[in-house]
Amino acid sequence: MILATRPNGTRDGELVVVSSDRARAVAVPAIAPTLQALLDDWDTLAPRVEEVSRALAGGLVAGEFAIDDDTRFLAPLPRAHGFADGSAYINHIVLVRKARGAEPPPGLETDPLVYQGTSDPFLAPSASIPLEDEAFGCDFESEVAVLTGDVPQGTRAEDAGRFIRLVLLLNDVTLRELIPPELAKGFGFFVSKPQSALSPFVVTPSELGDAWRDGRVHLPLETRLNGELFGDPHAGPEMHFSFHDLIAHVARTRPLGAGTVVGSGTVSNVDRARGSSCIVERRMLEILDGGQPKTPYLRHGDRVTIEMRQGGVSVFGRIDQRVVKYERPA
Repeated sequence: MILATRPNGTRDGELVVVSSDRARAVAVPAIAPTLQALLDDWDTLAPRVEEVSRALAGGLVAGEFAIDDDTRFLAPLPRAHGFADGSAYINHIVLVRKARGAEPPPGLETDPLVYQGTSDPFLAPSASIPLEDEAFGCDFESEVAVLTGDVPQGTRAEDAGRFIRLVLLLNDVTLRELIPPELAKGFGFFVSKPQSALSPFVVTPSELGDAWRDGRVHLPLETRLNGELFGDPHAGPEMHFSFHDLIAHVARTRPLGAGTVVGSGTVSNVDRARGSSCIVERRMLEILDGGQPKTPYLRHGDRVTIEMRQGGVSVFGRIDQRVVKYERPA
């Protein structure tokens, strides 16, 4: 099952069911007006939405419309009840820590790193990245993410898969030069982590077939900067902490509400030939090679695209964003 949210003049948009070829869609207001409404009553409503999905696969459905441009959609959840972003790729953790002169954290391989991010609102997949000052060191971070149902407090990793409803992509925008002074206060990320963007489509794990296994998506994640390939690391094998692990970690002391977004962290591989999913990694590699960082952070006018393909199909559609000058309101 593939879902999206289209604009309808409200904050939460309108839920639509998307055909498997990503060419057609139909709204289902009589079943669930929004994706959040579906997630709130998943066990009852999801089978009915599945029926619509099967009908789309079988032919024409009353009220369907053609998808000629997936950038017409909002974020699937324009405002989510929660966003817990992990850092499940150890290669990324090590490189980013080196970039700011910090040692890897204790328990690197046993205790997941997670921060609570901004979830209201999430940027649409084609929304601009508003950057007030290039000196902030704006970076993209290409990630995989999941949407959960209601997760009970104390859920164990071996049980967490039951609560994963949908899979999607995420651009976790980061202001690198604001991180060190913020972390020096000892109170975590906030100002250095502005709005993130979500992919246009969310899919059920079953839609991924054998690419979804052990709580990971086993497909490469492609990032382009101004049209040039920046990296296509594989999201599966080097994800040290699975989504099952991440969910168990964040639910250790609290329940998670339906519609919580859990991010994988920046997808990263040890093999340099696969490139990177963020600029700071490339800058660190340039330093390790004995030089100075040459790759600049994002500038006004830069374009970032993030996409994951399976059998030639863009599974989640494309995140396609430009960096624009943000002007404060008068």
